[in-house]
Amino acid sequence: MPSPAQSHILPDLLQPGLALVFCGTAAGKRSAAEGAYYAHPGNHFWRALHETGLTPRLFAPAEFPQLAALGIGLTDLAKRHSGNDDELPPGAFDVAALHAKIEASQPRLLAFTSKAAARAALGRAVDYGLQAERIGHTKLFVLPSPSGQARGRWDLAPWRTLAGLLRDG
Repeated sequence: MPSPAQSHILPDLLQPGLALVFCGTAAGKRSAAEGAYYAHPGNHFWRALHETGLTPRLFAPAEFPQLAALGIGLTDLAKRHSGNDDELPPGAFDVAALHAKIEASQPRLLAFTSKAAARAALGRAVDYGLQAERIGHTKLFVLPSPSGQARGRWDLAPWRTLAGLLRDG
């Protein structure tokens, strides 16, 4: 029988001491097929990291494990399902598991890569930016979705704000 981690579509990139962890809803179909976070070429995630100075160069999705050396981690709310949010089964989001992982690893910041992810995790409507609540000592931040399907709502400004907050401590 596979361990819970082996049944994850994408492995968590989490460890103590991270400055920032990104949390999406679920791996998209392309990401699941390639075994890499934010793998669709239309996704803005990797370009946003580089354009905001969060990474020193543009990383390819398959290089995601290298982010840990930069103090950046990755996870999703739905670890055992992939696809668009509207394709996920009821109960796909494991909010309790996310809270437990964040409390265990204690990053400085947890950034949700969409309002949908933040809404699911926090149980309320959200706006972009820093949130009032925390998970343990971890500050929470909401970003516009980098998905190509959310192109009409794409805005790099909150990503720049997040990068500045991270740099300023």
